Amino acid sequence: MADMMKVVLSTQAAAAQWGEGALLSFNGDEAHIHLGSIAQENDALRTIQRAARRIESSGIKRVKLVGDDWDLERRYAFAQGFYAAKGVRELDLGEQSVSDARELDALIKASRWVREVTNGCPEAIYPMSLAESALLLIRGLGGDQVTARITAGEALREAGHIGIWSVGRGSEREPVLLELDYNPTGDRNAPVVAALVGKGITFDSGGYSMKSSDNMLPMKSDMGGAAMVTGALALAISRGLKHRVKLILCCAENLVSGHAFKLGDILTYKNGISVEIQNTDAEGRLVLADGLMAASDSGAAYILDAATLTGAAKTALGRDYNAVFALDETEQQRTLAAAKAEQEKAWALPLEPWHVGQLTSAFAELGNVASAEGTAGATTAAAFLSRFVRDDGKGWVHLDLAASYQKSGNDLWATGAKGHGLRTIARWLQEVTE
Repeated sequence: MADMMKVVLSTQAAAAQWGEGALLSFNGDEAHIHLGSIAQENDALRTIQRAARRIESSGIKRVKLVGDDWDLERRYAFAQGFYAAKGVRELDLGEQSVSDARELDALIKASRWVREVTNGCPEAIYPMSLAESALLLIRGLGGDQVTARITAGEALREAGHIGIWSVGRGSEREPVLLELDYNPTGDRNAPVVAALVGKGITFDSGGYSMKSSDNMLPMKSDMGGAAMVTGALALAISRGLKHRVKLILCCAENLVSGHAFKLGDILTYKNGISVEIQNTDAEGRLVLADGLMAASDSGAAYILDAATLTGAAKTALGRDYNAVFALDETEQQRTLAAAKAEQEKAWALPLEPWHVGQLTSAFAELGNVASAEGTAGATTAAAFLSRFVRDDGKGWVHLDLAASYQKSGNDLWATGAKGHGLRTIARWLQEVTE
C-alpha cells in the first residue's frame, strides 16, 4: 500500500472488475470516488462521506485529496467521514483558496473538538474539566475579549441554581455552571445579543431511575449539547463574530449515592416554579432550566439551547436529523434555514403552549415528565423548558440533538460523536447578530 493514498473524484463509472455501481476503485496509489451521474450536490456529499468512511475503515490512514473537483463542502464531507475515535490519521486537503482554507480549518477544528471532548472518557471529562476545556477553547480564540464566571458545588445552591445543584449532588465531583461572556465590542455596557445554553451531563446513570447497561454505556455523550454550543461559538468567532454573546454550560454528573436527588423531591426554582421529580433520568431539563433563566437574565434578545435531551427525539427522527422546537415561529424557521444553508439536517417537531399542561403533579406546579400515556416525550421536554424563558418564548429555540452521536458506526459516521448541529448553531448565531 502506498505511503499516502491520493483520492480523486470521478464522474465515470468504475471498471467492471470493481462491481456494478462501485463507490470506490483503486489504481496504484490512487483511490477514485465514483460520483457517476449524481444530479443533486447533497447526494454527492453523502457519497463522498461514505467513501471516506470506507477508506478509513479499510485501514488507510494517510490520504491526500487531489484534482480540480474538490470544493470546500466536498473536502469537509470527506473529513467528516475520514475519522474514528481512536488512532492517528493524516489528511492533506489539497490546494485551496485562502478563504476556503481558512473556513475549512475553522470547521474541522471546531468539529474535531466537539467530537473528541464528547467521546472522552467520563473519568477525564467531568463537570469542572468540561467547563475549563470550553473556556480554554473560546479564550484561545477570543483572548481578552472573553471573561467568565464558574459557580460550583454548594455555591450553586446558594446562588439559587437548584436544578444543577440537585442533579449533581449525588457525585463526589461537584456540579458546575459556566457563564462565559464573549464581548468583542470593547464596551462593557454593550447589549448581549444572543445566549447559547448547553446541557453538560458528563455522565448519566439515570439516577434512581437507573438506565440499563446497554443504554448507560454511551452516556458519556450526554454533555453533547454543551460541547455543541461551545464548538458553534468557536466557529462563529473564527468566522468573524462581532457582537456580544453569552455561553452558558450546565454541567453535572447524574449518579446514585446517599446524597443523590430522589423521586418525589420537589425543586423550587428562582422564578418560583416548583417541580416534582417523577423521573430522575429526566435530568437534562432540570439543569437547563437554570441555564435558560441565566440567559434570560442576561437580557439576550435571542436564546438557543442544545441538548441530548430525549430518546423520543431519536425515535421520531432517527440519528440523521436534529429536532427543532420553538414557540416563536420566526426562530423555528430561522434555525431550519440555517441547517439547510450549512448542509445539516434538522426537522421541526410540534410545540404549543398547551403542552405544558401535560406536565402534571399533585404536589408541585410541574412534574418533570408527562404522566399520561400517548404524550409526545420530546415535545413535553421542550414545553418544560419553555417555562424558564422570558417573553413567552419570543426569540428562543430548543434543539434536541438526536443526530449528534452515533451509538454504532454506519456507512457515513464512525461510532461516537458526529458534531452534526455545530454548523447550524453557528449560522443561527450569525443570522441573529447581523
